[in-house]
Amino acid sequence: MMDAHTLPIIFVALTGLAVVVYAILDGYDLGVGILLPMDDREEADRDTMIASIGPFWDANETWLVLAIGLLLIAFPAAHSVVLTHLYLPVAIMLIGLIMRGVAFDFRAKAAIDHKLAWDRCFKMGSLLTTFSQGFMLGMYVMGFQYDWPSVLFATLSAFGVTAAYSYIGGAWLIMKTEGELQKQAVRWTRNSGRATFIGVVAVSLVNPMVNPGVFNRWFEFPLVMFVLLIPALCFFAFIFNDVLLARLPKQNDRHCWLPFLMVIAIFILCFSALGFSFFPEIVPGQMTIWQAASAPESLRFILWGAIVVIPVILMYTAFSYKIFHGKATELHYH
Repeated sequence: MMDAHTLPIIFVALTGLAVVVYAILDGYDLGVGILLPMDDREEADRDTMIASIGPFWDANETWLVLAIGLLLIAFPAAHSVVLTHLYLPVAIMLIGLIMRGVAFDFRAKAAIDHKLAWDRCFKMGSLLTTFSQGFMLGMYVMGFQYDWPSVLFATLSAFGVTAAYSYIGGAWLIMKTEGELQKQAVRWTRNSGRATFIGVVAVSLVNPMVNPGVFNRWFEFPLVMFVLLIPALCFFAFIFNDVLLARLPKQNDRHCWLPFLMVIAIFILCFSALGFSFFPEIVPGQMTIWQAASAPESLRFILWGAIVVIPVILMYTAFSYKIFHGKATELHYH
């Protein structure tokens, strides 16, 4: 039987999985929203871009609900601390998500003259959601200290996450579109990839400076010989993707899926580095996973629910992507 030491590790791993999958799946559809062109002459491109995420975007947010639910149920003390410090950016994120949901439906049902306004609402909702998530990540790294350096870093993090979501959103469009829109997506992806790289480097430099324990963990011998593979692989993925994007699109649409796969790898490597930096702390400098965890009896009961729910979510997610694979076509509303 799993004990009080093992159960919190299992649940923090499940929470981390939900966060990573959310960042990848909802990240690309947020990125598509950010990249929407607002020129009147590009209405057809906007329709195709939204069609590329139409079957998936609502279900992608399931992973955000799962992550918050796991945090609340398995680590209630940490949930209380995190939400107390991040109440305002969470509220802004919810406003952004509501704007996206409303705009997605109304853009096709409102008068033609109002369609562009709803597209702008969708874009603004995507930006609000992304900025607030990036700001929350920055404040988490800074230990929820609301002084000027922390707020400045959190703002930088907000721009970095926005660039990262644009990066994966552009890579998604390369895979799902064709023609001139695909060529435009290649340019978007390459530019946002370079901005993302700068953001990753900035966070990597600042994090050890503000958290001395993080520096000691990364450069402790002999562990340093293995963990430095994470930033090395991440750097290689950025460079490889930039070189690849310079050669896209290729004849017969070859390798159109590869940039998206490389960005997924970058996301996983970055989240792995973040997890390694702070584990076993769930609130940096304040609380470990064992201090924040629910009673072992509660965790054992909840684990049975997670064993059922998470595979089901994974299966219907995989099924939906299998059904709607291929290039995006005209979006129809019924």
